Amino acid sequence: MKHLILSLLLLLPSLMLAADPAKHVKADEAAKIIADGKVAVIDVRTPDEFKDGHIKGAKNIDIMSPDFEAQLGKLDKTQPTLVHCQAGGRSTRALPILEKLGFKNVIHLDEGFGGWQAAGKPVEK
Repeated sequence: MKHLILSLLLLLPSLMLAADPAKHVKADEAAKIIADGKVAVIDVRTPDEFKDGHIKGAKNIDIMSPDFEAQLGKLDKTQPTLVHCQAGGRSTRALPILEKLGFKNVIHLDEGFGGWQAAGKPVEK
């Protein structure tokens, strides 16, 4: 029984990763992906946060908006999509919604816009 529990505990992290189909990146890798120009950048922060600064070319779709899913549903689900918020919490909550809507290639900016800024990446206002 002890070995079974230990085996399950060792397996749990890989099961959790398997449940999350998104690719997770930090600011440096995200910047390279964005520079290729083939990714849609979705910023799920509030419009006020977005106005204070955002990644160039990002589309603001507030996760707190009542029509969040409907707005996402209008996007090209086959295009690689990088999603972020300020620190990673709200965008992590958006991941299962993107999956449910059929997005095929989702990339999560793990440390969010704060990590982007801390890494000295360009900000547009």
